[in-house]
Amino acid sequence: MKQLYKKCILWLAATDFVRSAIAEQADLSAFREKPTARVLLGVLLIGLSFLLGWPAVAAMGLLSLYWETPWIVAIGGPLTYGFSHLVFLAGMYVSGAVYSLIFCRWLVRVIVERCLARVVAVDVTDVADERPGLSR
Repeated sequence: MKQLYKKCILWLAATDFVRSAIAEQADLSAFREKPTARVLLGVLLIGLSFLLGWPAVAAMGLLSLYWETPWIVAIGGPLTYGFSHLVFLAGMYVSGAVYSLIFCRWLVRVIVERCLARVVAVDVTDVADERPGLSR
């Protein structure tokens, strides 16, 4: 299992996206800049989608119990939840892929660097276990 983990991490680290993120030390400094109105609108839509998701479906469930009409939640629940996904996607589209790409590059860099450190640490301990007189 260690070999499969090691191969996966090394393969991932060899991809151009990860190599460039590590080489350029991708960070979140772009988030320090003042956001544009378009980005704020996108974030507002994303936040609205969270309110339209499960809280709205739960409210419909309570209303259907109160009015004793299960069709409110049976039909309105999936429609509201589907609409919340559309609002979320619209927010992601409006705010743009730039911030998503910045965040993904940073996240990939951090995760792969930590995994590579573990792979190297595992290799060192494996060598120490195989040689007599060396212990952890």
